[in-house]
Amino acid sequence: MTDIESAVCAWLDANEASMRALLEDVVNIDSGSGNKAGVDRVSSVLRARLEQAGIPVRMHALADHGDCLQADLPGAGGASDAPVLLLGHMDTVFPDGTAAERPFRIDGDMAYGPGVADMKAGLVMNLFVALAFKAVGGNALPVRLFFSGDEEIASPSSRGLIMEAARGVSAVLNAEPGRPSGNVVTGRKGAFFIDFEVDGVAAHAGVNHAQGASAIEAMARKISALHALTDYDQGVTANVGTVQGGVSVNTVAPYAKAQLDVRFPSQVDRESLHAEIQKIIESAELPCTCGRIKREGIFLPLIQNEAGAALLEVYRGQTGKLDFDVEGEFTGGSADSGLTSAVGAPTLCATGPVGGNAHTDKEYCRIDTLVPRAKAVALTILALARSNP
Repeated sequence: MTDIESAVCAWLDANEASMRALLEDVVNIDSGSGNKAGVDRVSSVLRARLEQAGIPVRMHALADHGDCLQADLPGAGGASDAPVLLLGHMDTVFPDGTAAERPFRIDGDMAYGPGVADMKAGLVMNLFVALAFKAVGGNALPVRLFFSGDEEIASPSSRGLIMEAARGVSAVLNAEPGRPSGNVVTGRKGAFFIDFEVDGVAAHAGVNHAQGASAIEAMARKISALHALTDYDQGVTANVGTVQGGVSVNTVAPYAKAQLDVRFPSQVDRESLHAEIQKIIESAELPCTCGRIKREGIFLPLIQNEAGAALLEVYRGQTGKLDFDVEGEFTGGSADSGLTSAVGAPTLCATGPVGGNAHTDKEYCRIDTLVPRAKAVALTILALARSNP
């Protein structure tokens, strides 16, 4: 290693305890996508650490979701150099109260808690990479942190800000959790998240059944048709994950609502797929019923391309110096890395600490990978400056 590489790695080693302490702090804050106050609490903790180190922070205020945090650390090469974007999201999928029910804990090499891997460990890792360069110097390229607060619901408020932050950068390293294998992600599916509802006509189920039109029956037919869109050969999956409706057991249901998740690879015509979904939702399977889309979000696919492949090789060259190896994987999960790829930024995803069982009460982070993965990101930033003089 060069002197600067050794110095950055030594600084990260020396600050492992501080990294773990910050991870505990942010995991123990409920920050579901709908909890703006909770997400903003996470950002305030992270902001304080950056500002204490003398790194200026810019907050992008949002009305309905957590504010986005952006921090730019200048590079030694000058302000005109394209930065490396370290991306992350501060929201989780867990409801309020989860952090109190099962707070952060470490058992051996495993850390547990809501959002510990997806992706609060990645936030801490990215932040400490920036702190390392602030303390040691040597980053020829600027380093930009961008942390959003609504990724788990397809980034409805932050997507424009993310895409703007990624335009013209040297590379994007998105700190989603490293795969359980230790690998990173070079390709992801896109996704539709669609909330929809059906109206029917209420009637007494015993006295006036024929005068009613069941929204639940209409919904059931729609669910069957939507699930039939699944085509494993094409890589398309459709799943209605939640359903609610009705008034009482003896009332023909006047209303029902549901949430749909559809995943698709980049080669699928997403406009045609969306049109088919809309047709199913809006069709009238039963007289006097009608359906409509209430809210929708879209994740763009992360496309495996030459720029991403080249970035993977740079990253792999650095992990080799650290005595661990990674490969690139494709996954059906979606992420904001699809947005950065869409604006032409070379993008590598799942550079965060290794974790698994995301979105469940068994979610874990391999806490022993926190520092090594931070070193890999830092060394990649240094290597990118050498490969793009």
